[in-house]
Amino acid sequence: MRPVTSILLTTLLLTLPAMAEGQSARPTDATDILSEDVQTVLENMIGVSIDRQLKVSDIGGEENVGVGILHRTSEHDTDGAHQGLIHAYVTEVYVMLSGSGTLLTGGELFNEGDLSDGSILIGPSFSAETRGPEIRQIEEGDIVIIPAGVLHSWTSIPDHVTYLSIRVDPDQHLPAGYVNPEID
Repeated sequence: MRPVTSILLTTLLLTLPAMAEGQSARPTDATDILSEDVQTVLENMIGVSIDRQLKVSDIGGEENVGVGILHRTSEHDTDGAHQGLIHAYVTEVYVMLSGSGTLLTGGELFNEGDLSDGSILIGPSFSAETRGPEIRQIEEGDIVIIPAGVLHSWTSIPDHVTYLSIRVDPDQHLPAGYVNPEID
């Protein structure tokens, strides 16, 4: 299955519950994120940032969906440490575009950091350490769903990981209508 087809299928599956509830305030059009838009933002962020939001779309009711592009190298892993980030309200769906690495998720949390107000990327979030997480190898073409409230981190990245993050935001913590200035 082509990556774009996988992304569209995943997004559709995540929006079905809201559609089934008969939300009254439904959008009247679709949101496009073109391949060249993704490439433009990716090329301009390497060496500057590991995560850039592309667009945030209101999908009706009280829900938004954001799409971000991420690029991490071995400088951006935890060197095996069982610590990571937890998004309080936003679920992320990783769609691996290139590279591979070791992804840690879940476990029993301890040493939790303060909750931040978040950002246009991920909403309110905090850091913690974990015991007993799931650890898995992720590579190009894989898709991982990380529910809100689940710790996650890259513990090892041999070269790089580049992936889209589809961010399901049921309470509109992300700013609906946001478009990355590089593609606006």
